[in-house]
Amino acid sequence: MRAISAVDSVSPAIQRTKEFLFRPFTWGTYLKLGLVAMITEGVGSNLRSSTRSGQSSGHGPMDHSPFNLQPLMVAEIIAALLLAFVLCIAIYYLVTRLRFAYFHCLIHNTKLIRPGWWLYEAQATRFFWLNIAVGFCYLLVVVAISLPFIAGFWRLIREMPPGGPPNIGLLLSLVLPLIPIIILLVLAGILIDVVLRDWMLPHFALDNASAGEAWTRVWTRIKAEKREFFVYALLRLILPTIAIIALFVVLAIPGVILAGSLAAIEYGIHSAFADATGVSTVIGVILEVFFGLVAFGFFVLASVAVGGPVTTGIREYALIFYGGRYQALGDILYPPPPPLPTGGFSAP
Repeated sequence: MRAISAVDSVSPAIQRTKEFLFRPFTWGTYLKLGLVAMITEGVGSNLRSSTRSGQSSGHGPMDHSPFNLQPLMVAEIIAALLLAFVLCIAIYYLVTRLRFAYFHCLIHNTKLIRPGWWLYEAQATRFFWLNIAVGFCYLLVVVAISLPFIAGFWRLIREMPPGGPPNIGLLLSLVLPLIPIIILLVLAGILIDVVLRDWMLPHFALDNASAGEAWTRVWTRIKAEKREFFVYALLRLILPTIAIIALFVVLAIPGVILAGSLAAIEYGIHSAFADATGVSTVIGVILEVFFGLVAFGFFVLASVAVGGPVTTGIREYALIFYGGRYQALGDILYPPPPPLPTGGFSAP
């Protein structure tokens, strides 16, 4: 497969997306693949989590000893955070396995998820730990950059007069530099995600490469074509945004009509059973829950039906672009023609 520019890779990516999802077309398979595509593309590039600490509602001294209730609350909070952390890690591992399975589906044009799920188990596990390590390092950088601003906001809060406005000069000196830093951190996170999933993952899957080997091969290709890789990263950010905006414009009116109809039904049921008692109240609640579930089902169905092609197209675009620069991947996407037979005829 010859190398294709970032701009020229868009058209074949769209073509492969149509062939993969719609030829042949069955609703069940389409929705299954669309859901897998949305999970693998939308659940997160790297593991990022935020926690909020709870505080007691009372501000004055408590009547009971602080050792009676507070340690129990602290233990419960710590246990809940640890459980949430373990659950997030487990979900992210499953999503990583699913990404390799969908990668297998796309490069081989197969709609079966299970073969890729088991074929790349070892590679997906190593890639998962790489993502955890990169995400942890990214988090450390974010924390290190945030510390001066946290100290500044703490000072702002302490110097704020009771019931009065904050120091505007100090507030602006904290907020204005923070805006470009946040933008740069977001862009850095997106770039890290592109490097990991679009360029390093194929080497993990097809070469059984380690993290160092995959990065060395990717970096060699980036140095050889800096401009094309930069254009690709730019389009990789812009194209999904354009697609989402276009879909929103097209589906806004039907979506509003459907949402309005379901909301009117819910309101009508609520009004009809507002003064009901006994069994009628139960019936009203059941009807409201039923139509609420119907509305949620329509939302999920529409999200998968619309988002599936967009997220699959993103992955196809990554494969087409990098496949032209990575022969093992390109030969799977577009197998080279068999060599012509050579040699003469043998004498009878």
